Amino acid sequence: MDYQGFITVVRERAGVPTAEAERAACGTLQTLSRRISVGEAEDIAERLPDELRSCVALDGSRQMFHLDGFIQRLEEQLGVDRGMAVREAKAVVAALWSTIGSEEFDDMRAELPKDFDQLLDEAVAQAPRPGLREATFIGPLSYDEWVDRVAELTRTDREQATRAIEAVLEVLAMRITAGQVEDLAPFVPVEFRRALENGVARSGGKAMRLTLDAFLREVGRRENRRRGDAYKHAKAVLAVLREAVGEKEFSDTVAQLPDEFRELLRQD
Repeated sequence: MDYQGFITVVRERAGVPTAEAERAACGTLQTLSRRISVGEAEDIAERLPDELRSCVALDGSRQMFHLDGFIQRLEEQLGVDRGMAVREAKAVVAALWSTIGSEEFDDMRAELPKDFDQLLDEAVAQAPRPGLREATFIGPLSYDEWVDRVAELTRTDREQATRAIEAVLEVLAMRITAGQVEDLAPFVPVEFRRALENGVARSGGKAMRLTLDAFLREVGRRENRRRGDAYKHAKAVLAVLREAVGEKEFSDTVAQLPDEFRELLRQD
């Protein structure tokens, strides 16, 4: 992400003017970098736009503070109240996640106290996921074909089939890695890619350890359906996904799922 893209994310997520977004970006990066090791700060600086690298503190003046101390420092540095300091911090961290990637972000997270986790998770949930909706559609099945096939398999109408597809794809994107979701996206009609983005946002880009029962509960909750319906709908959507992406890509996806999912994937 370039500098303008970074600042745009901060401005939109925090709801502040551009000048304030720029101040918040530099101030948050500076404060955050003083809480982590110099080596990690250097790794982050290398991945930032040129205009933001000087904001990262690399002088070795590491400070030990928890989340409350972090927010207090931002209040003083940016001249804002606590609510705005939290909002701007989340916006900057969201842009940071999208810029440095989930692996480097996790390295940084590992050096922060556990009480940072909620702020980091909420920030990642609002971070933009470039590449999913923008990926060129190459799938053999159109939007209407996806809906019609799922409607036929579940014996529901098109509206219910659409909700089933969105629910199952979102939960699947929570259960597998962000990289695998990116591999599936070109085969999924653009109309359903928001569901994939929502799933990746919920998981933070890392595969959540959902059992089959937990997977079906998540699907049922999104559809407001019982487990039996969630099972039938998940089985149908995954069958259509298999047809859309082909055996190799589907096998790569299945490889990330526990053995107990095999019954859901079995072709009748």
